[in-house]
Formats: sequence, structure tokens, C-alpha cells
Amino acid sequence: MPWNEPGRGSGGGGGDRDPWKGGNGQQPPDLEEVFANVQRRLKKIMGGGGDSGKGGGSASGGPSFAGLLILVGVLAAIWIAWNSIHIIDESERGVVLRFGEYTRTLTPGFNLTLPRPIEEVLKVNVSQVRSLENASRMLTGDENLIDLGFAVQYRVIEPEKFLFNVQVPEESLGHAADSAMREIVGTNNMDFILEIGRGQIALDAQALLIEIIDRYDSGIEILSFNLQEVRPPAQVRSAFDDVVRAREDQIRFANEAQAYANQEIPEARGRAARILEEAQAYRESIIAQATGEADRFSAILEQYTLAPEVTRERIFLETLETVYGRSAKILMDVSDSNNMFYLPLDGMGSGGRAQAMPPPPAPLMAPSEQSRMSPTDPRARRGREAR
Repeated sequence: MPWNEPGRGSGGGGGDRDPWKGGNGQQPPDLEEVFANVQRRLKKIMGGGGDSGKGGGSASGGPSFAGLLILVGVLAAIWIAWNSIHIIDESERGVVLRFGEYTRTLTPGFNLTLPRPIEEVLKVNVSQVRSLENASRMLTGDENLIDLGFAVQYRVIEPEKFLFNVQVPEESLGHAADSAMREIVGTNNMDFILEIGRGQIALDAQALLIEIIDRYDSGIEILSFNLQEVRPPAQVRSAFDDVVRAREDQIRFANEAQAYANQEIPEARGRAARILEEAQAYRESIIAQATGEADRFSAILEQYTLAPEVTRERIFLETLETVYGRSAKILMDVSDSNNMFYLPLDGMGSGGRAQAMPPPPAPLMAPSEQSRMSPTDPRARRGREAR
């Protein structure tokens, strides 16, 4: 329901409850009347009279001198406060100029200066990292052209030097960076710059640029120097791409060959070591065998010296035993012996080597027969030989 609807008053639900009216039902003041009152008060301050129809002011209606002085004083105070109070942010520094000459630098916080035109404050951001980019075509040390793009990041550390020591600090920095880059590029070959020297080129250019900026004393600190683009001119780019691919293939082939060498060389060294060890073992075995044969011959010689006949007979029998042991034939005396022998017919029939057979035993004879046998009897001689 509307606020001013009849019947919603305080006494029994009627009356007008419009919120824009006073409690006693009065209308709000007119805006034109409010402005007129403000105008009359300003005229009173300046010493002028009020409206002649109301009889409240002077007949002349002009401002007085005292009122003008008061107004000028108020405006001057406002203007002085506006130009003398300075709030410096944490990331800024305020450079104070007195009649155009540098006097001091304001730190962050609340600061007071003389009003303009006596003193003027120039604010400089000293925490902002600024960037400068440039791209140009340069001549290398081997007389080739190359296109380079670089970016320099810097910040202001001394605002008074940044403002007054160099007329246009950003432009001067750009010229110095271009000059440093041209000097570094002019002392290096194109292949080095395109392939492996980009990082070193950037470091050398940054060091040279810092040296130049220090000579300018411009209040700038160089933070980084980065190469964004390094490439040959467009007219010869395809040829340089072929050269780069060929060099990459060369490096790849060299790496593959090195990997193959790393695999084969240890194996060859292992085989050589094994052969040397086998040769050393064979040498030692042959030397040991020869030493043993020599020691055995020396021992036999010593026994031969003591008993030549016996030693000669023993050597003869051992030699026969060795020779007959390798033979497949069997020698036996069956004329005067009743012994039964077992012949390894299966081994001889298969063509294999027959095992060494022991010498046949001497025939058994009675003691009386042995006593009656003369020493020159062939059977006695064969029995002795058998024994």
C-alpha cells in the first residue's frame, strides 16, 4: 500500500505517513531555496548586502575588502596544503627540485615540502622491473650477416641520476645495448653464435653493457640480458638449416660410434685378458711338467749311479710295460703252462683299444721239479723273467 494512502494515520489507521514529510505533516525544503541561502551567506562573508526586497543588506550590494581577503586566505591555505603534503609509496622515491635544481630525495611515507613553484616533487618507481627490446641485423667476425633480437631488463636504483644525468635514459640504454651486442657479435663466428654460443654471447653482452652504463652514471641497474632470436637472414636460411642438420647428423653418428666403441673395447680387452691368462697357465703347466721330468731324470740318474744293472733292468721292464699296455696283442706261453686266460673278445671285436692286460703269471711247478730244473733250463729262465 502507498505510504500516503488515507486511513493509515497514527490514530486509528488514518492520516498521511509519507516518509518525505516531517512528523507534523510539513513538506521537505526546496533545493532552490537551499542554494539561495548558501549564496546569501557567501555574500555576507564577502561583505555584500542581502536582497533589497527583504531589507537585510547594504544598498550597494558589492563585496567588501575584508571578505575578499578571507576568501583569498582560505584558497591560499588549501593550495599550500595541496602542494606541500606528499605521500610517497613504498615502491617510489620523490625527487625534490627547488627552483628547478635537485635538492634531496624523499623516502616512502609522509613528507612535507615547500609549495610550488618554490619546490616540486617528481615521483620515480624504483621497484618496477622495466624491459627494453630491440632487433637488428649485425655482422659477425667471419663477415656473415645475422639477425638478432634481444631484451634487456633493468630497474632504477638512483632516481636523481636517472632523471638528470642522462637526457633520455631509456633511449641511451637502447643505444648502449645495441652497441654492446654489435661488439660481442663482431668478435665471434656465425657458427658459434648459432649453435653453442648463445648463452656465452648474452653473458658477454650483459657484462659490456653494465660497464657502459656505469660510465654513463645513469642510476640504472641491469638485471638480465636475453637473446630472444638468433637466425641467419631469410635469403640464406635454407642453406644454413641444411648445414645445421648435417652437423647434427655428424654429432649423432659420432655418438653412435662412441657407444659402439664403448661396447666393443671392454669385450676385446676381456678376451685379450682371458687369452693372456690361458697362455700364462699353459706356460706354467709346461714349466712345471718339464721341471718334474728333470727332477725325475735326476732321481733316476742318482739311482743308476748307485746300481746300474738293476736300474737299467727296471727301466727296460717299465718301458716294455708301457709299450705292451698300449698294444691290442696278447703274448703268452701256452706250451708249458696250464693257466686259463680270459680274452676281452668284445672289446677287440668292436675295434676299441684293448685294455692293458697284466703280464702272464709264471707257471706253477712243484718244489721237486724246481730243484731238479737246471739254471740253464729255458723254462726256469722263463719263470724268472715272468717273476
